[in-house]
Amino acid sequence: MSLDAALLAIDRACASGAVVRELERREAYARDESETTPVVPEAVIHARSAREVSAILRACHEHRVPITPRAGGTGRVGGAVPVPGGLVLALEGMADLRGVEADDLRVVVQPGMILGDLHAAVEAEGLFYGPDPNSLASCRIGGNLACNAGGPRAFRYGVTRDWVLGMEVVTADGTILRVGKPTAKGVTGYDLASLIVGSEGTLAVITEATLRLVPRPEAVATLLVFLPDARTLGQAITATLRARVMPRCLEFLDSFALDVLRPRMGLDVPTEAGAMLLVEVDGDEADLDGLVDRVGSTMLGAGALDVLIAKSGPERERLWSARREMSYTMRAQARFKLSEDVVVPRSRIADLLATCAELSERHGVRVMTYGHAGDGNLHVNLLWDDPDDRPRVDAAIRGLFERTIALGGTLSGEHGIGVLKAPYLPIEQPAPLIALQERIKEVFDPRGILNPGKIFPTAARRFHGGC
Repeated sequence: MSLDAALLAIDRACASGAVVRELERREAYARDESETTPVVPEAVIHARSAREVSAILRACHEHRVPITPRAGGTGRVGGAVPVPGGLVLALEGMADLRGVEADDLRVVVQPGMILGDLHAAVEAEGLFYGPDPNSLASCRIGGNLACNAGGPRAFRYGVTRDWVLGMEVVTADGTILRVGKPTAKGVTGYDLASLIVGSEGTLAVITEATLRLVPRPEAVATLLVFLPDARTLGQAITATLRARVMPRCLEFLDSFALDVLRPRMGLDVPTEAGAMLLVEVDGDEADLDGLVDRVGSTMLGAGALDVLIAKSGPERERLWSARREMSYTMRAQARFKLSEDVVVPRSRIADLLATCAELSERHGVRVMTYGHAGDGNLHVNLLWDDPDDRPRVDAAIRGLFERTIALGGTLSGEHGIGVLKAPYLPIEQPAPLIALQERIKEVFDPRGILNPGKIFPTAARRFHGGC
């Protein structure tokens, strides 16, 4: 590895000031929003175009210098944390909206654009982009694509991969490629776009994306459904679906999460409520009242204690603002916090919640659960104050993962694997499957320079020790 030679080549190929070596500025790129041990990169490279990204990766490939792509840095599993001796490729400067193509129901965007800004731009044109992770005010499209982000609306509208038509990407050796199709249909060759989406920056760097759009729903309403306990959750959701209603969001909070959220909601929460569903429906203005009434009466018939309705923009935004801040609010409840986003079949949510309660009692760790109940994706938060408690936390996490797989689930719904979940990948995937994916990584990145140390257990141990 020749770091100096790589940086010299990069400096020559990029605009002035692209290479950052000052320690204080590098430290800002040492971590994401996970508990991964920070690693200060040797330099941060601010790219402004696909051509510059190509030159940067070509230099790193030639001189065998590891480099980690980064968009917003809002990840929860260490996917944007660099490895020792490596560089960070910062993409926040590539933030242009290349165009909203209303006639073809698509938008072309660079990876550094903030998701909330994309929502505002397309909705101003009467259009709609579905994915909405709760960090939408700060997360960027490149990270959403790299981790196949979801969000509350995924129940009805799907995850990021479902909205991707095509992408411009740069492989580890600097080759610029177009993958996917700009059209609504297309089956020529392998679906490399779907492979790269969700690969956590280990196969290629995304420099542009063409995303699918749909007409914006005319009207939206949010319902707060208070439940006596978590056991009522499954029957309430099932009853709603059997009533032929497809909400766009079904967000769940257990009793602990509800206690944390109560003072932030500005509403009277029934004292006997042991859980809550935040339900959102959308559709034509003329049909919305009937839809809301049907959901409310169905939920009450399934055992809900009370249903409150928020139809105005300010009311809905107050509720969703409190929900989006839930992770940060919980972080203030203890000195340490880990959030796991496991997924089980919707019919097994009650079993998963029972597992969380059992693990909390057995290991003496506080466990708070909330998340996307409609698609079985729950965020299980483990909180503790004493650093010496970490072995008990790790035991609880392993127990959670093992039980999740036993229930027919998966280890991650939207956060990805990154560094923190890499040691647990073999719980879900057998060795031959992991080996096949590692060979795919070698095809795209034969020298292993592109976001190394992520996803696979061996790679994580090599670069991040015991993580």
